[in-house]
Amino acid sequence: MDRLPRPLLACLTAAMLALPLTACDRAHPDRPDMAQDFPLPDRPVSGLGSNSFSTEEARDDRREAETVMAKASVAPGMTVADIGAGEGYYTVRLAAVVGSEGRVLAQDIDQAALARLAERVERERLDNVSVTLGAEADPHLPAGSFDRVFMVHMYHEVTEPYAFLWHLRPSLSPGGQVIVVDVDRPTDQHGIPPQLLFCEFQQVGYRLVEFDRKPEIAGYYAQFEAVGERPQPDAIRPCAAPGEDETATTR
Repeated sequence: MDRLPRPLLACLTAAMLALPLTACDRAHPDRPDMAQDFPLPDRPVSGLGSNSFSTEEARDDRREAETVMAKASVAPGMTVADIGAGEGYYTVRLAAVVGSEGRVLAQDIDQAALARLAERVERERLDNVSVTLGAEADPHLPAGSFDRVFMVHMYHEVTEPYAFLWHLRPSLSPGGQVIVVDVDRPTDQHGIPPQLLFCEFQQVGYRLVEFDRKPEIAGYYAQFEAVGERPQPDAIRPCAAPGEDETATTR
């Protein structure tokens, strides 16, 4: 007789013993192992979009990266991460600002885009840039390393936001901050309403430091820092999408 998968066996046992099913509700065979203890987002998740959000020339014409890096106080010697780096628009510009004494880690889950970015890094001789493959539930960043982590027009595509933000937290250096640039529209339309973004970060123990809507970035800018102890995964409650009665629900 074949053995039942462990999560299913645990749920059947809980049912027979009339135990709470919170953990079973979260278990799902299609989810990454690193996400099984975390709630799913109570909202649609955008599919992966184009890695070219707009042409680099158009973005430079409206001073997008310049505006974002200035607001984030990126300075020479910093160590920064560009999550969802795509074709490297921010990567190459961050590399220029942090300089030879700084470091940029560029990460994406799209292997084809990452390969093209690696070629660009080599071609442009960006010796202060490293390119690595990411994962949907855990960015696998070294602990205590990053002064700034950038997620530009990609957070709405993260399928496991609570697990992802939870695993991201230890990578921040003292005073380190997370920068999100996104668009105020439904999450299945390649954006995320600001209040929902704030709630999801708050659930994982981040505090909003700054928020601004800027025409230069074709959306909004949000800056967060980690505060207090990182919550236990089973204490995290998914935030309700806009229009629902509650700001958070239990699963």
